[in-house]
Amino acid sequence: MRTAEINRKTNETDIKLSLDLDGTGKSEINSGVGFLDHMLTLFARHGRFDLKLSCDGDTYVDDHHSVEDIGITLGQAFAQALSDKRGIIRYGSFILPMDETLILAAVDISGRSYLNFDLHIPTQKVGTFDTELCEEFFLGFVRNSDMTMHLKQLEGKNSHHIIEGTFKCVARALRQAVSVDEAFKDEIPSTKGVL
Repeated sequence: MRTAEINRKTNETDIKLSLDLDGTGKSEINSGVGFLDHMLTLFARHGRFDLKLSCDGDTYVDDHHSVEDIGITLGQAFAQALSDKRGIIRYGSFILPMDETLILAAVDISGRSYLNFDLHIPTQKVGTFDTELCEEFFLGFVRNSDMTMHLKQLEGKNSHHIIEGTFKCVARALRQAVSVDEAFKDEIPSTKGVL
């Protein structure tokens, strides 16, 4: 079973997260940040990951600590669930249209963390959500999952669509990358022999 349970407690957040990479897309999300709840519900559904998450964060300050720390915790869960990465396809990419928006996501579960975040979100907020936190979430995620991720906005004007399209697109690319290649299920997908 490719699953993980992470409990992460700091002076700013208290997070409990469980992940099943081979799920059906079920989710129970209570991040304390309404817009992020919506994004993670979509992420789980489009990736077919079962995800349970609760976060008690210092949102009376702002949403920054909760969003960043959830990205960190989700990245740790992916790393734990993938273990030695034996048999995975490793690479995944997707281009996702959402109305006027077109997003490209490409991932390499390489053991090397890198984020290229090429999104141009026109507004500072979607509802009460600070749109700059989208990048903070994905930075936390890639640094703790040890993967390379390229995100590129090919088209888009609506901030909600751009962010939502990105979460859906990343989920679809990750679904591909974490999938087991039955022909190589006992092999590490690298000439180095480790990832």
